[in-house]
Amino acid sequence: MAKERPPLEEMTLRQLRRVASECGISRYSRMRKSQLLASIQEKQRTKISVEQTRTLEAQEEVEAAKFELGQEDRTGGTLASVDEGLGDLPGGYGESRIMLLPRDPQWAYSYWDIPNTNKEEMRRQGGQQLALRLYDVTDINIETQSPHSIQEYPCDELAREWYLPIPVSDRDYVVDIGYRCADGRWLVLSRSALVHIPPVYPSDWIEDHFLTIEWEEDLRGKTFMQLVPPSKKAPVATSPNAIYDEIFGMTQTAESQRVAGSLFGSMQHVPGSMAPEQSLSSYVFPSGVGMWAVPTASGIGMNMSGVGMNMSGAGFASAPPNRPRKFWLVADAELIVYGATEPDATVTIGGRPIKLNADGTFRFQMSFQDGIIDYPIVAVASDGEQTREIHMNFNRITPARRTNTKEEAVEEWFA
Repeated sequence: MAKERPPLEEMTLRQLRRVASECGISRYSRMRKSQLLASIQEKQRTKISVEQTRTLEAQEEVEAAKFELGQEDRTGGTLASVDEGLGDLPGGYGESRIMLLPRDPQWAYSYWDIPNTNKEEMRRQGGQQLALRLYDVTDINIETQSPHSIQEYPCDELAREWYLPIPVSDRDYVVDIGYRCADGRWLVLSRSALVHIPPVYPSDWIEDHFLTIEWEEDLRGKTFMQLVPPSKKAPVATSPNAIYDEIFGMTQTAESQRVAGSLFGSMQHVPGSMAPEQSLSSYVFPSGVGMWAVPTASGIGMNMSGVGMNMSGAGFASAPPNRPRKFWLVADAELIVYGATEPDATVTIGGRPIKLNADGTFRFQMSFQDGIIDYPIVAVASDGEQTREIHMNFNRITPARRTNTKEEAVEEWFA
């Protein structure tokens, strides 16, 4: 005697899948138990009568017999039973990985798989807040160079994905997932591959290049033309920026007016008994920073201190010379203000208008001397009905300065 089928509410997931297969429910293998139960009950409520079903099945058998060629069924059964013995997908694969995908010029999508054991290890090392760090790595190697900018976004411990706002489009980015410590350390769990975010403006490729290649030409390992993006080509020389000179003059303090642009104060010799604070020296020079430098003065300061540490280390490691030698150091900082708004808006810095790029972005760079720089930045819509503003104050303090150029270095004797 055939075993009576249990009620649907008492069936296991596998039994419900078998019933769903018999009822002809599509995509049943992807449903949860509650979804399967509801779909089967709905199917049963709308099922046609038993007699009509048998008639239809008989007709299907007759129609199928017309095309039966006597071939052997090599599939081993119906496809509905293929996934019956398969378990659910695992929650993770035991390896820390993070991926970054551009969604559009303003947003990127990141997802990751981090085992709990790796998170616990980072927490034991002092990690407190799980976060994502987005780096602008355009034209640099992040393994050996500092990124142009860093954006940090705290995220939830249980999160597996996150949408990240992109500060500037048409740039290269990578993302780190890790823990931020109370003492400022950054513990990296995983780093994504480099991705390029598409530009928010139309493509600037306007040149057409045509090549004629013979049909019999072997193309393997050959380069016929190297295309250079317009943004990578050498810029055309332009006239000096007048707004730069005006705003720089407004922000100069008495100290910066004394030393800015002047090489006379670069090396004022003082007796060795005088304190370093009493030495008056300065040198203003092009810093050579990238097109989009880190928009924080602290990063520049760290680089400057790093130069100082290298200098002192070289001095202690070397033996006292028995002949005179020259020694020199130049170090300075630059301030970069950048942003974006509507292309037809009006932007002022310190009450002076600045020119916007075609996509609405702007960038202002100036020498960052000692003193306070007051920067109110205001954006006004083209119709004058809407405004946005931000007020920034920057303060630079140089406690000690003993610098000189290579040309001004003099021979010094050491006992």
